[in-house]
Amino acid sequence: MAQVDRSPAAALLLGIAIVASALILSGTWKDHQRAQQTLDVSGSAEKPITSDLGIFRCTLTGEGSRPQAAFSALEAQKPTLLSYLQSKGFSGDQVKTYPANTWSMNERTADGRDTGRVLKYVYSQRFEIDSSDVNLIEAISTEVGSLVEQNVYVQTESPEYHYTKLADIKAEVQEAAARDAMERARRIAEASGAKLGTIRKARMGVLQITPRNSTMISDYGVNDVSSIEKEITAVAHASFSLE
Repeated sequence: MAQVDRSPAAALLLGIAIVASALILSGTWKDHQRAQQTLDVSGSAEKPITSDLGIFRCTLTGEGSRPQAAFSALEAQKPTLLSYLQSKGFSGDQVKTYPANTWSMNERTADGRDTGRVLKYVYSQRFEIDSSDVNLIEAISTEVGSLVEQNVYVQTESPEYHYTKLADIKAEVQEAAARDAMERARRIAEASGAKLGTIRKARMGVLQITPRNSTMISDYGVNDVSSIEKEITAVAHASFSLE
C-alpha cells in the first residue's frame, strides 16, 4: 500500500493548491457574472417645429319648407362666403367645394314617434381651403363667423395645422435620442464602477408630435394637428453589456 505523506510541507502545499483553485473558480464565476450583466436605458430628444400647412373647413346650411326653397337658401349664401375668402387671398379655384347634402326633418310626437309630416328641408355644403400661411388660416377660422351679420350661417370646424417636412427631421431626432441613451448608459456605468460594453439590443419608440410644452403622450404616438407651434419627441431604448 502506498504511503501518504503527512509531513507539514505536504499539508501546506495541499492547502495552497486548494486556495488557488478556489480563487481561480471565483474569478471565473465573477467574469461570467459580469459578462451576463446588462444595463437597460432610455434616451430622448426633442425638437421644436412650426406648422407649415393649415387647413380650414366650414359648412353652409340652407333651410326651407320645400326642397327648392332650402336649396335656394343655400345658394344665396355662397357668393358672400366666397367673396370673403377671396378678400383673404383665395380665388374660387383654390376653394374645394364638396357635393351638397340634403335631408328632411320630420315632426315627432311627445313620445318620439315620427308622424311622417315634414317640418323642413335642409341643404348643406362643405368648403375647404389650405395654405402655407398658417396664421391666415387661424385668422379666418375665428373671423368667418361674423358673416352671420350678412345672413350667412357658417359652421366652422377646428382648423388643422400640419408639418410637411417630418421625413426630413425624423432621422435627425431619432439619432439624437440614441446618442442620449448611450450617454446615459455611460454615466450610469461609470457611477457604478463598471465599464460600458457593447450594445446588445436597441429599438426606437413611436414619435410624439405634441403642442409645444405639452405633457401629452401615448403608447401609439401622438400627431397633434390643433396647434401651430409643436414639438417632436423621439425615444430610444437600448441595452448594453457591462465589463
